[in-house]
Amino acid sequence: MRVRVGPAGWSYKDWTGPVYPSPKSSKFDELAFLAGLFDTIEVNSSFYRIPPASHSKSWLKRSAHNEDFLFTAKLFKGFTHEKKAFDEGDVNAFRAFLDPLYEAQKLGALLIQFPWSFKEGGGDAIPFLHDLFASFAPYPKVLEVRHGSFQNNDFLHFLEDEGVGFVNIDQPIFGDSVRPSDAVTAPRSYVRFHGRNYGKWFAHEESWERYDYLYPPSELKPWVKRVENMSEKSEVFVIMNNHFRGQAVVNSIEVMQSLGKTVEIPPQLAAAYPGRMKGA
Repeated sequence: MRVRVGPAGWSYKDWTGPVYPSPKSSKFDELAFLAGLFDTIEVNSSFYRIPPASHSKSWLKRSAHNEDFLFTAKLFKGFTHEKKAFDEGDVNAFRAFLDPLYEAQKLGALLIQFPWSFKEGGGDAIPFLHDLFASFAPYPKVLEVRHGSFQNNDFLHFLEDEGVGFVNIDQPIFGDSVRPSDAVTAPRSYVRFHGRNYGKWFAHEESWERYDYLYPPSELKPWVKRVENMSEKSEVFVIMNNHFRGQAVVNSIEVMQSLGKTVEIPPQLAAAYPGRMKGA
């Protein structure tokens, strides 16, 4: 089966220099540039606000030079992080945003991510998830939960019945956090790397500080083995969210190389991370 690797997002000011050329020309297209390096990318701006369909149509045009490129998109936080019943108008608006990607067969997965405070206990989680999944049929879906109460066979069987992939994550582990895993519950599965910046995970002034982490090869190696195991059962999306100063791009390339993929390394990235970019 197929393994796709790429970063979460592409619009970061601190990527100019280490990832994007500096200075950038007015015509430089960040998404088009990354679509030349990777075969997938995660849209995370859709978590903060529901984009219009014009955005997804534009992204399709800007990545069209890579016929094999797929997007994944993070569900709007109003469905997952706010204490209210989700709004039908928001469902329709988000579906309108997804439809151009889905109809063009360029939607790899809809990422539904919940915070650590969302737990399986109490009996409310399963019915809520069932209704939420139904609201976004027939898109391919994957679920990321942060609380370890979901990491049990019964819940994984529930996801199998729903046809939803379990998101295997790497993150700092505190108490009841989800542990590393290689669960496959749907034809498309997902791995998401958040970094291991224990010191800044909770004690940070700026949100980017928690994602300031560059994985050493020794920490990536066990995950490469997990990904290979998962790929025997499903198509795997591997997404790096440790985005500060392009570290997600460095680690994405290293995972690709460990999987036997050939990558043309941008010279500015090789210069910013000497000794890490083999083949540069």
